[in-house]
Amino acid sequence: MTTAVADFVSVRSRLLGIAYRIIGRAADAEDVVQDAWVRWQTANRTEVRDSVAFLVTITRRLALNAATSAYARREVCAGQSLPEPAPVADEPASEVERAETLAAAVRVLMERLSPVERAVFVLREGFGYPFREIASAVGISEANARQVACRARTHLREKAGAGG
Repeated sequence: MTTAVADFVSVRSRLLGIAYRIIGRAADAEDVVQDAWVRWQTANRTEVRDSVAFLVTITRRLALNAATSAYARREVCAGQSLPEPAPVADEPASEVERAETLAAAVRVLMERLSPVERAVFVLREGFGYPFREIASAVGISEANARQVACRARTHLREKAGAGG
């Protein structure tokens, strides 16, 4: 493996994490990291003093460009309440960070939603259950399950927008 490839591979999961945090979609983050790889391959590496800093900077700029162009094209999904799962990384620090993020998300759900709202929200958004099955599991009507899910998403959005 050449030095350039080894440099890239050693920070790939970090680059993926940076792109994911900026864009919020794993597939788009992968595309950004691929673009960073292409830029790394075409860069004059004799002028690069710090390969990690170069790759992080390129990835961050590409991710910001991708995020702003998606917003400008109005491709940002306003209805999505839960982010898609973070990409898997090989680094122990990433595992700890992912665990902390999950714990924070669970705390937010516990603090902001009633037990019924939590159940409906997690079954629908987290596991993709149809409202018919959610209603049966929770003991409410299907229409009520839809309303509870909508109310839960609204509560999460309102409180997040109000700063906490």
